[in-house]
Amino acid sequence: MPLYTSILSTEEYGVADLITQTANLLIPIFCVGLCEAIFRFAIDSGDKKKVFSTALCVIFAGSVLLGVASPILSLIGLFDGYVWLICVFVICSNLHSACAQYLRAIGKVGVFATQGIINTALTIIYNVTFLVAFDMGVTGYVLSTVAADLTVTLGLFVFCKLYRDFSFKNYDKKTLRDMLKFSIPYIPTTLLWLITSVSDRFIVTYYCGEAANGLYSASYKIPTLITIVYGIFIEAWQISAVRDGGESIEEKEKFFGRVYRDYLAILVAGASFIILGSQVFTNILLADSYFESWRFVPILTVATMFSAFSSFLGSVYFLEKKSVYSMLTALTGALVNIVLNFVMIPKHGAMGAAVATLISYVTVYAVRVIDTRKYVKFNTHNIKLVINTVLLLVQSLVLLSEKRFSVLLAAALFFFIAVINLKGIVASFVKILNVFLKKSKNN
Repeated sequence: MPLYTSILSTEEYGVADLITQTANLLIPIFCVGLCEAIFRFAIDSGDKKKVFSTALCVIFAGSVLLGVASPILSLIGLFDGYVWLICVFVICSNLHSACAQYLRAIGKVGVFATQGIINTALTIIYNVTFLVAFDMGVTGYVLSTVAADLTVTLGLFVFCKLYRDFSFKNYDKKTLRDMLKFSIPYIPTTLLWLITSVSDRFIVTYYCGEAANGLYSASYKIPTLITIVYGIFIEAWQISAVRDGGESIEEKEKFFGRVYRDYLAILVAGASFIILGSQVFTNILLADSYFESWRFVPILTVATMFSAFSSFLGSVYFLEKKSVYSMLTALTGALVNIVLNFVMIPKHGAMGAAVATLISYVTVYAVRVIDTRKYVKFNTHNIKLVINTVLLLVQSLVLLSEKRFSVLLAAALFFFIAVINLKGIVASFVKILNVFLKKSKNN
């Protein structure tokens, strides 16, 4: 972020962000949602190679279709000269995701984690090369991600010998039909989640300009610290939910409730810490011209926290293969978000977009809390969550007021939040420590 914001102006960063977010909208469409299905079907399939080969064949076909349909994107003036970049971004992302999810499904979790680290390192290297050495601006910003995905994908095929697991002969219509029943509802689900998180960028750009969107988009990066934590957790949780949920419904409900309690505690405390340090993080991670973006960080952090809670509840649909309900609940959030964006952004600018995003994620969470009880009735600690949310919002408003002792009061609220969630925080760290001690003993 310091590199991006020191080289790219707020207008350029706004354009680059819209390009990548548009590509993200196209990714699930042109892989027909199969990147999600690969993991769910391969993890308990007797013929994992058939699942992988079938999905990859469809992704290849989707890549060709994207090339044919790409002239449609050129009709949007903002993307003039960048259509090819959007296409290669989508293709390379889908191929990388398919290979990575397959490795996770076949139990190579260590390799899965390592390739993610390598991908990040390569993105940084390509960033420096394209932005600093070659001064490629917006193109370099997007191309660094494309190049990293492509490099890692080729590496996985060669060094992990995935070419042995793929064959056009293994393409199977029945396997595809079963996977599509699961994956197709995930296409609108993924799109709706992206609409919830991305539509505000387009509307802010329309009403407030590219510079305002640049500031707003940059502020989104700070709550990404929460996204990293729950993203790692969800990757592991999906495996545990499928394999370790217990034989009986009672065991499953206890398992879900116990994990969710600690998950809630860690995320709430983490959100409070990010809110407290929003100005400091912005000052460190962004260039001086982006500093005012810190004002959006507290509200977006609470919104990201509720997105994380909604993702946990979404794992119930994933476990039960009820992807249609995942789509319908995401649709609720997207509709609320779009309506509120048009109501609030013209009057309140980017801050209106942040509040609209928070309300939409809270809506999805509330709907899923009610709906998922049809499948797994675990304790979601709603009273505790309401209390924590009120405290986080008070902490946010205190900081935004910029009064004389606002930072000290926000710090006091952080410590209070940490104390009331201490049981879950300690339990989480004890579990992690026990895992490391057990592994060390075995070694």
